[in-house]
Amino acid sequence: MLPASEAAKIYQTNYVRNSRAIGVLWAIFTVLFAIVNVVCFIQPYWIGDGAETPQVGYFGLFHYCIGNGVARELDCYGTFSDFSSIPSGAFKAASFFVATSMVLVLACIGCFALFFFCSTATVFKICGWMQLAAGTCLVLGCLIYPDGWDAEQVKRMCGEQTDKYTIGECSVRWAYILAIMGIMDALILSFLAFVLGNRQDGLMGEELLGDKSGNA
Repeated sequence: MLPASEAAKIYQTNYVRNSRAIGVLWAIFTVLFAIVNVVCFIQPYWIGDGAETPQVGYFGLFHYCIGNGVARELDCYGTFSDFSSIPSGAFKAASFFVATSMVLVLACIGCFALFFFCSTATVFKICGWMQLAAGTCLVLGCLIYPDGWDAEQVKRMCGEQTDKYTIGECSVRWAYILAIMGIMDALILSFLAFVLGNRQDGLMGEELLGDKSGNA
């Protein structure tokens, strides 16, 4: 049987090693979440045409392409730098929230540099709050976006029966689904960041107690 002090040291060493491994995985998935967020923001494939739609085309947050008549060639419009080119107020709001989410996640990755200067627990908690805020913005973007489906340009592609939260003959595309998956990713990452931050606080407390008992 190992003495209690040695067993405690072995346990603490394994605990630290496991925490570091989980922290590395958390950082990797944070980078992946940032990539997902950028893709969802840029790609114009949130909704698109179907077999029965009057026109071909697809819509993103701010950029969209739609058929121009019998030739069914696509004309594209909309840029994030020119809000007046976005066809719906709901699309403008959704674009803003998803852009904010993207900036928060990229800023979170930038905060990784703080691991060299600040307490590890503090950095995890800062990143956790930023990821939670990014997830909240992504939720708002996904919820608000369908409110703009009654825009004239969307009805032109999806049919006159299209309305707020009713997509008509169109269908949801992969970028919208990816954004919804990103919400779950953000919530899991923020929860994990808070857990890792609290673990680091616990390890610091154990080290302080060990130092005090050793000095005694």
